[in-house]
Amino acid sequence: MKIGHYQCEIADGCIERNVDTTLAAIERAEAEGVSILSLPESGLTGYFSNEDDARKHSMELGDPRVDALLTATRDRAITFIVGINERRGTDLYNTAIVAQGGAILGTYSKAFPCYRYFTPGRDFPVFEKDGVTFGVVICADGGYVEPSRILAVKGARVIFAPHYNAIGLDGLLNHFTFVRSDHTARAVENGVWFLRGNNVRVGHADERIAYGDSYLVDPTGEIVVRSQRHAECLITAEIDVQGHSHHRDRSVKSGHALGSILAKALEDAAPIERHFC
Repeated sequence: MKIGHYQCEIADGCIERNVDTTLAAIERAEAEGVSILSLPESGLTGYFSNEDDARKHSMELGDPRVDALLTATRDRAITFIVGINERRGTDLYNTAIVAQGGAILGTYSKAFPCYRYFTPGRDFPVFEKDGVTFGVVICADGGYVEPSRILAVKGARVIFAPHYNAIGLDGLLNHFTFVRSDHTARAVENGVWFLRGNNVRVGHADERIAYGDSYLVDPTGEIVVRSQRHAECLITAEIDVQGHSHHRDRSVKSGHALGSILAKALEDAAPIERHFC
């Protein structure tokens, strides 16, 4: 199977423009034989540091602009993953839509959102494409053991991790180092292919940097393909999901063997303020 990610600039709040970018990415990826394509976190709506802007540029799953995207891709065989700020009543979620053939196959909402105005997701669905089971985590989720492990226990052999990064210089190197280490760990400990898919920012005057650095880590921890930094591009790779099943078996075994001990440790642990990053 060939999978891919389109590393691109997201125009915050410009949903129609982002829909056009998504459609162009899908057309290009399908022409190159990609079966599953991811796009950056919040790729349709943009990503905002304040709640007012996030709510202003949010949508429900039935939004006409989502419907237009689905209608435009109804004859496409490719499965794609695209993000939105999703409204559910008064709650706001950071959600990735998984779609194919003009229909939404399902959604995943970020478990560890970086802003308090988002409601954390607590469902971890898996999907299937041509016999390959895959799942989605979003950005900061990849820094925690549990989301990827839950997907692996459910049978995921590929995990897509859409990101949206715009980082100040003072935190840039630290972010780069820890993110790569986290993703290598998630791939190896679960025996999965882990695709980190980022955005870029081109020609902006402020000091926030979105450098890209999208890549695919194989189940042994090797980066098999990565993007050019600071540039829009499509990365693709052929993957073989056979083998490495013992990693999943270890996850299942550890859950059975140590689950009660972990639960007790969590009961004894000091409570933490709900703020994820």
